[in-house]
Amino acid sequence: MNIHIIGGGNLGVAIALGIAKYTAGHQVTVTRRNTESIEYLTAKGIVVANNNLHNIEQADLIVLTIKPYQVATVLSEITPFISGKILASAVSGVTIEQLQTVTQNTCSWVRIMPNIAIQFGASATCISFAEKDKAVLQPVVDLFQKLGTAPIIEEKLMDAATVLGACGTAYALRYIRASMQAGIEIGFDSQTALAIAAQTAKGAAQMLLEEKIHPEQLIDRVTTPQGCTIVGLNEMEHQGFSSSLIKGIKTSLNKIKE
Repeated sequence: MNIHIIGGGNLGVAIALGIAKYTAGHQVTVTRRNTESIEYLTAKGIVVANNNLHNIEQADLIVLTIKPYQVATVLSEITPFISGKILASAVSGVTIEQLQTVTQNTCSWVRIMPNIAIQFGASATCISFAEKDKAVLQPVVDLFQKLGTAPIIEEKLMDAATVLGACGTAYALRYIRASMQAGIEIGFDSQTALAIAAQTAKGAAQMLLEEKIHPEQLIDRVTTPQGCTIVGLNEMEHQGFSSSLIKGIKTSLNKIKE
């Protein structure tokens, strides 16, 4: 496919890099007003442009990775050139119905919510679309399945997907940072502490994804009676570990719905 990404911020660039590295046969264009910070992408075979309309008529898939307040302006600019095309929106809080209305029902829309780990082929990209468009939009699903996981969800859950999958990257990184800080306190240098904390988190996630079991079943494997793991877990819970994480996720969702 010829893939046109409008919005060369962190997410748009991560998608472009993921496609370039982990899929084959696609031509990717990324647009943003000031291209100076993303010119390095050209060395990876990615086209960079400061005009949203650059070769847009040749695009098979157009991906929006812009801010919600930019949607109306961008769509008014590109709508005359996108009839019959597939568009994927990574814009939080804007529904398929709203997008269809603005573009006068001239194209097929799918909502996606990747996270920046897509750059490394490790995103959890939630996808939602109208059932009538399923066959047309299958190439989009196939594309993002090559860049991590791509669960199909109901559109009413897209805001929740933003919090759990996209914001969730920051939450996971904050856990790793805290673990690293604790590692330094108990004797490791910062680089060693970070390497151990990051690899341990990666290993735990990999076990869950491959074994497809509840986290508590894996926790049971490393919590021996009167051992050091269980006392650590209990102290974390006494200090509100799970509760604070749950509250943080719910607070983020409330912010999106404001």
